[in-house]
Amino acid sequence: MNQIGRPLTPPTQNHGGRPRVAIVGAGFGGLHAAKALKDLPVDVTVIDRRNHHTFQPLLYQVALAVLSPADIAQPIRTIFRGQSNTQVLMDEVTAIDSEKRELSLKSGAAIGYDYLVLATGATHSYFGHDEWAAQAPGLKSIEDAIEIRRRVLLAFELAEREKQEQGTHPPLNFVVIGGGPTGVELAGAISDIAKLYMRHDFRHIDPSKARVILLDAGKRVLAAYPPDLSAKAEASLAKLGVEVHTETHVNGVGPGWVEAKFTGDVRGANTLEGKLEAVVTLWAAGVSASPLGKMLGAPLDKRGCVIVNEHLNPPDHNEIFVLGDLAHLEQDGRQVPGVAQPAMQMGDHVGRLIAADLRGEKRPSFRYFDKGDMATIGRMAAVANVKWPFRSHMSGLPAWVTWLVVHIFFLIGFRNRISVFMAWVWSYFTFTRGARLITGDQRLPGWREIEEAEPRHEDSRSATPVS
Repeated sequence: MNQIGRPLTPPTQNHGGRPRVAIVGAGFGGLHAAKALKDLPVDVTVIDRRNHHTFQPLLYQVALAVLSPADIAQPIRTIFRGQSNTQVLMDEVTAIDSEKRELSLKSGAAIGYDYLVLATGATHSYFGHDEWAAQAPGLKSIEDAIEIRRRVLLAFELAEREKQEQGTHPPLNFVVIGGGPTGVELAGAISDIAKLYMRHDFRHIDPSKARVILLDAGKRVLAAYPPDLSAKAEASLAKLGVEVHTETHVNGVGPGWVEAKFTGDVRGANTLEGKLEAVVTLWAAGVSASPLGKMLGAPLDKRGCVIVNEHLNPPDHNEIFVLGDLAHLEQDGRQVPGVAQPAMQMGDHVGRLIAADLRGEKRPSFRYFDKGDMATIGRMAAVANVKWPFRSHMSGLPAWVTWLVVHIFFLIGFRNRISVFMAWVWSYFTFTRGARLITGDQRLPGWREIEEAEPRHEDSRSATPVS
C-alpha cells in the first residue's frame, strides 16, 4: 500500500520474476536506456514529470521563433508505444529509498525497482543569486523557450507602440549572459531575427538597430572548443553585429538592467562596465545538476553531480545507474562533458550492463567516444570540432550544413524531421519565421523602470533609442 492507502501502481509489481527497471527522466539518457532494454526480459517504467521528450539542442530555435514547440518535442508514450515491456508514468520523484529500493512519487504512490536509472539532467545555476531567475530566464525546457520568445518579441512590440505614442522608447538592448554554445546560439539568433526577419514588419522602429550584447567571464567564447574555432565564432558574431565582451563578470541583474564589471588586465575603448539597460536579459552562464542526485546520499561534486565509476554506479550501489548531466565520470583525467552525446552513449551502455547481469557475465566498462561538438552562429554560420569519422575544424557554411544534417538525423519522429526541414527551408528562402506568437502576459519585466531610469547613459557604451 502507498502512503495514502491506495495499492501500489501496476508497474511496481514484479511479474514472473522479471527484474523491474525504473528510469527517471526521459531526456536523451533516459530514452536511450529504455530503448536499449527493449529486447531484454525486464519490466521498464519510464517516469517523467512531463509527457514529452524535448530535443534540447533546438530549443533556442523555438525561443527565437524559427520552430514551433511541437517540431522538437514528441510524446513519451508515442515513442514507446511499440515497446511492450515499457510503461510510462507522468509523475515526479520526491524521495529515493535505496535500502528498500523504492521511489516515492509526488502523486503519493510508491514504485519499487530492482534497477534504477537516474537521468534527470541539469537545471540553471545562478551561482547563489537565484533571485536573478525572474529577470534573466535560462533555456532548458519548452516552457523556457516560450517565455524567451514572448520577451524578445514583446520588446519590439512595446518599442513600436511607445515610439508611435510618445516619439521615443527605451534602448532595445538584448543582453545574453554566458558565452557557451547556448549563449552564442541565442545571441546570433536574436541578431538574425532583428536584422533579417523583422526589418520590414514595423513602421515606427528599425529592428535592425537593436543591440545584442554577449557577456562572458572567461577569456573567450566557446571555451570548451579549440582556440581557432572560438576565434572564428567570435568573428562570426561580430559580423552579425553582436557585441562580445569577454572577461566581463556580471555583478547584478534586475528588472531592465544588468551590472557588469571588466575583470581582465587590459582595458580597451570597448570595455563594458557599469549598469547597462536591457529590455531582455537571458541566462546561459551556468548549470547545476538536478536536485535528485542529492536524494541518493552519494558523493557529489561542486555542481551537484553524482560521482560514478566506470559502470556508471555511485559507490556501493551496483543497482543504480546515473547518466548524462547528473553524472560525474572521469575519463583520461577529465570529466566526461554533460551534453547530449555522452548521455545517449551512457543510456545505450546501461542496456549492456543489465544484459551482462542477466547472463551472469562481467560488466563492461563505459568509455565515452567523442565524435565532436558543433554550435550555430546565426544564418548559415556555425563552428564544428569534428572528431569522427575524420578530424576537422569546420566553420561557416560547411559547418552549418553539417549541423543541419546531424540535428535532422537525431530528431525523434519522421514527422518532426520533415516539419523542421521544411521550416528551415521556408525561413531560409522567404526571410520569414512562422512561430512568432506572443502568448501569456503582455508586460515585460522592467519596461517602465527602463523608461523612467535617470540619468540615461550617454557614453559610448550605452545604446541610444532606435529611430
